[in-house]
Amino acid sequence: MAHIESQLSVTSDTYQANREGMQALLERVRLYEARARQKSAASRERFEKRGQMLPRDRLALLLDPGAPFLEIASLAGLGMDQADLDRSVPGGGVIAGIGFVSGIRCMVMASDSGIDAGALQPMGLDKILRVQELALENKLPYVQLVESAGANLMAYRVEDFIHGGSSFRNLARLSAAGLPVVTVTHGSSTAGGAYQTGLSDYIILVRGRSRAFLAGPPLLKAATGEIATEEELGGAVMHTSISGLGDYLAEDDRDALRIAREVLGQIDWNRDTPADAPRAFKPPRYDTEELLGIMPMDHKRPVDMKEVIARIADDSEFLEFGENYGSATVCGHLKIEGWPLGVITNNGPIDPAGATKATHFIQACCQSKTPILYLNNTTGFMVGRAYEEGGIIKHGSKMIQAVTNATVPQITIYCGASFGAGNYGMCGRGFHPRFCFSWPNAKTAVMGGEQAAQTMAIVTEAAMRRKGEVDHAKIEALKQGIVERFDRQMSVFTTSARLLDDGVIDPRDTRAVLANVLALCREAAAREPQAMQFSVARP
Repeated sequence: MAHIESQLSVTSDTYQANREGMQALLERVRLYEARARQKSAASRERFEKRGQMLPRDRLALLLDPGAPFLEIASLAGLGMDQADLDRSVPGGGVIAGIGFVSGIRCMVMASDSGIDAGALQPMGLDKILRVQELALENKLPYVQLVESAGANLMAYRVEDFIHGGSSFRNLARLSAAGLPVVTVTHGSSTAGGAYQTGLSDYIILVRGRSRAFLAGPPLLKAATGEIATEEELGGAVMHTSISGLGDYLAEDDRDALRIAREVLGQIDWNRDTPADAPRAFKPPRYDTEELLGIMPMDHKRPVDMKEVIARIADDSEFLEFGENYGSATVCGHLKIEGWPLGVITNNGPIDPAGATKATHFIQACCQSKTPILYLNNTTGFMVGRAYEEGGIIKHGSKMIQAVTNATVPQITIYCGASFGAGNYGMCGRGFHPRFCFSWPNAKTAVMGGEQAAQTMAIVTEAAMRRKGEVDHAKIEALKQGIVERFDRQMSVFTTSARLLDDGVIDPRDTRAVLANVLALCREAAAREPQAMQFSVARP
């Protein structure tokens, strides 16, 4: 294959400005993530007095040392907890990601009980549903570290109660699909949340700390008048010796995590799916550090996405498909750590030729079982009389049909703009890519703010003219308000907070993230879990 010859000037003012802008955005991402860690860590003294470990310390002990861990949705709920961005704590009260436990790639979910006793924060439920979906789709064992005060009754919403049932349904679906559900209940697991523990295949409880009951002492007394202690109602000893809810009785958090690792290590999960044989490959010819300076902060400025490809592809090799036809839509083949990958990206809006080419390329990748990567950088499909006559709707629809019905793993990374139907044609979140990540500068919207403002200004002015009076000051105020609203909502700090991606990644980590999720996809394709008609029930 041909090597991409980079034209990027790392000494130019443009590159430096891009790099500084990207670094500033990355610092904001890290600041918000650190705020959640610090908020949880502030509970350390209280946890230590109880003989407990903090949630992130538990997670670190559970996971294999030195193995990769891909955190999911670290910004979930940012700005949605009735606090401004300067005070908001993201994460949804949940820490989640894909990592290795006793050599087995697992989906891991931990209640962040250092924050509000582990009560679910805004978007926390949606985050749990997303990681359960990922576990099902990618055939991953599901390990949960539970310690939660449950729903926040002061912020009760009936829809959360109803949707909460979906998380329990998913636990049953995971078990029935042959995907083990392993739960360590470190502390409280009460009311409906008790089913988070109960709907597990392997349950580990901690002496003197675990609590699982449908009605705690206050609710029990209010409902029936009965008086009982927490330990009598739902302690670890009772559940492992009398009710049969618990399978293993641990002495403390460390012991419980040891048992969890032993359980995973004993089920011979990888018996039918040997690890990928290493493939020879060469790293990119260009420094991945340079990915920080490629994307402009202004999405209206042009960029050559082949410069991105040159810094993620093995040996910077790229076999372009249909280079001279619909050239603003770039399609081609590359490899990541020796494994083939198709890529579709944008050097401008998608025209009829580009949509037709992309459709052909998607279908060809499905024919050869080649996964597809979408590097989003488009302001949408081309508009105008000539493009309408050229069948842009028809050809765009074919591209969307191909994306929708593709039979290979599709991975989306928002690198720049992802506007309008271009988001759909480029496998945006609504089209269920296997994984979907954002760079910090990414923008997602139905259209750019200026276009939206100008459109509404034209409509408003026409309405005013029909009434015989045009107020230009009012029109300008309208335009400014629309631009501000669009700019705020298209930012990753809004979209990622609402789980419209699986997380914001450092551009320099793109190749490593791709290698990780592509290996996961290959394992899932090769794995045949022992599915059953029903999930594993308690004795």
